[in-house]
Amino acid sequence: MKSLKETNYNFPGQTNFYRGKVRDIYYFDKKMVMVASDRISAFDVVLPRAIPFKGQVLNQVAQKNLEATRDICPNWLEASPDPNVAVGLMCDPFPVEMVIRGYLAGHAWREYRDGKRTLCGVALPEGLKENDKLPQPIITPTTKAHEGHDEDISKEEILSSGLVSKEDYEQLEKYTFALFQRGTELAKERDLILVDTKYEFGKLNDEIYLIDEVHTPDSSRYFYLDGYAERQDSGESQKQLSKEFVRQWLIANGFQGKDGQSVPEMTDEVVKSISDRYLELFEKVTGEVLNKQDYSNVDTRIENKILEYIKTQ
Repeated sequence: MKSLKETNYNFPGQTNFYRGKVRDIYYFDKKMVMVASDRISAFDVVLPRAIPFKGQVLNQVAQKNLEATRDICPNWLEASPDPNVAVGLMCDPFPVEMVIRGYLAGHAWREYRDGKRTLCGVALPEGLKENDKLPQPIITPTTKAHEGHDEDISKEEILSSGLVSKEDYEQLEKYTFALFQRGTELAKERDLILVDTKYEFGKLNDEIYLIDEVHTPDSSRYFYLDGYAERQDSGESQKQLSKEFVRQWLIANGFQGKDGQSVPEMTDEVVKSISDRYLELFEKVTGEVLNKQDYSNVDTRIENKILEYIKTQ
């Protein structure tokens, strides 16, 4: 099962390199090139096996959604010279991620289930069940960890610590609510519910830009709209289209990223099932069938496409 686990290029004019959990990032003067690998992470741990076509799915879903939200907020993307590559502006990232939730799911549910009624400074009502719709969307920011776990943080803590200025944070909030509204509308057109998502922002020349990926299966959680209410009323699990199924598989096999825990074996069958879910998500979110990339010489192909792009700049 061929996949793109990592890249190791050295381009003319390159000033730096950073390997993230999923992306390999090549820095240039005022520009950056992101290569979406097929690596997959969960509970802030990169899993041992890569997932075929995952990088292409993420990159192309993000590209479509960046274009679909450009009228709300300027974003960093300038070009996509290859199915796995995004090129754009190098912004100075804010040190927080703007997580927004419309439903009580995932991490928020686990906190609520364990007795918490305030999440990142936001009060939650009593009597909610897992996957219930919240009275209104809430922003639950996290710090951005280069290694290890991102940590929940409140608006008050962000402002009091000076992580983000009051003026900038209020603009981030406005963008976050507006982007989530657009994402919700786009999801509904595809018979989906955008449950929660995260946005990352940066600054360039004193202007705020939306950076990184948008409304992808790695940054967002989707439910199927059809049957949502019936499943919720009967106490059934929601049918999900997101990376949550990977987290649930890990939890069922004794792994949540805690000290002393080991990632369960990722057999070919498990890897293929995850790949199939990502392909399903692409088709469901975009209404298109993925034009699968050819994995023969994928490393060389991507390098050549980036080199060709650099020469035109």
